[in-house]
Amino acid sequence: MSRILRRDFIRQTMVAGTAAAVAGPFSERLGFAAKGAADNLPGSKMKLGLVTYQWGAKWKLPALIKNLEDSQVLGVELRTTHAHGVERDLNAKQRAEVKRRFADSPATLVGLGSDERYDNPDPAVLKKAIEDTKDFVKLSHDVGSSGVKVKPNSFHKGVPREKTIEQIGKSLNQLGRFAADYGQQIRLEVHGQCCEPATMKEIMDVADNPNVFICWNSNGPDLAGKGLRHNFNLLKDRFGATCHIRTLDYKAYPFQKLVDMLVEMDYDGWLLMECGGQPKDPVAEMARQNELLAKMIVAARKA
Repeated sequence: MSRILRRDFIRQTMVAGTAAAVAGPFSERLGFAAKGAADNLPGSKMKLGLVTYQWGAKWKLPALIKNLEDSQVLGVELRTTHAHGVERDLNAKQRAEVKRRFADSPATLVGLGSDERYDNPDPAVLKKAIEDTKDFVKLSHDVGSSGVKVKPNSFHKGVPREKTIEQIGKSLNQLGRFAADYGQQIRLEVHGQCCEPATMKEIMDVADNPNVFICWNSNGPDLAGKGLRHNFNLLKDRFGATCHIRTLDYKAYPFQKLVDMLVEMDYDGWLLMECGGQPKDPVAEMARQNELLAKMIVAARKA
């Protein structure tokens, strides 16, 4: 068997294994019919996707979509500055072409990953971050996506912590109101010096606009203090359509416990892989992760 044929066989086997392991809308997105009571099982609406962080960062848009289809990881958050080129400077025709490419594919453009943040004490810097985020919201709307990922992000010397938290929260409220007019979510990644869940809750208590959501980010501090479940519960009521994960067999984070809690709450969004490094065959690895998630969902239902 040739190397290419062997690789394709492995990918097909992984996809088939995923479908056998889990039923419901998730497996329908994998291209397999799943009918009846299985559609209502907890976790059946949860799906695996990709953040173009390192995996996918160098893929042009046609190759990216093809690789999503080949792996059956059928959702993506496009990070700004990467090779797919979905950026704010696209004109109307180019934006329509991005939207068309996804509309013609089973893959879903889940969101845009901006690098905008709202912690800077300089009013001019903050204003620019807010205006740039508004441009990302417009782009997300135009290309057929449903939300924009943003960051909180840091505490600055000489600035009271409470002032920074209030500034971030009020900025998010302004953006939540703006994004609602475009049918977009503002998705606040649990990130930076603000990434402790208790701190994120303080921010979200200020950012009470219903169109501002948490994007869980699978960080080490999730496990600190009273533990993962306590920290998860601080934020789960504000979860949006995206959660960021690493590879699901990453040993430093208890991903089975995370999946258990997501299934318990019947999360219906996307688990987006934001993975470092470069596997030899990213497409085959994406398919393997899809199979692994399916098995973990089944295990969570038995827990």
